[in-house]
Amino acid sequence: MIVLDTTVLIYAVGDHHPLGEPCRRLVTAIGDEALQATTTVEVIQEFVHVRARRRGRGDAQAVAVGFIDLLSPLLRPDETDIRRALDLFVSRPQIGAFDAVLAATAIGTGHVRALISADRAFASIPGLAHIDPADADAIDALLSRPQRL
Repeated sequence: MIVLDTTVLIYAVGDHHPLGEPCRRLVTAIGDEALQATTTVEVIQEFVHVRARRRGRGDAQAVAVGFIDLLSPLLRPDETDIRRALDLFVSRPQIGAFDAVLAATAIGTGHVRALISADRAFASIPGLAHIDPADADAIDALLSRPQRL
């Protein structure tokens, strides 16, 4: 299972950004059932917040519903995840509270292969494999490996 950060969703549907193409490739692979991925309810909320500022609420809602359908079931942090997130927040000053919760929730599942994000601070988190969508070799390797769904 792969976990996607907000950056992947934003770039996948955004305009003219160098990370647009690799993020769209990921989303397409998920839609084609070549890659199993999810995200958290909080990532969807953050996506809607960012998208609505640029494209309006109706557009943000429509695109977010598509992501919910594509990435369900969504991860939901529990109390253990929040406690782990608070530890990460204190011990890893390069990550913010939101990212600490995302990372802790991904780790808490026990079966996440990687978290994909343009935010390189995730690479500092022990026990969490991070893939930057700018790393074409890592994306190619991820998409070329057969995955059991």
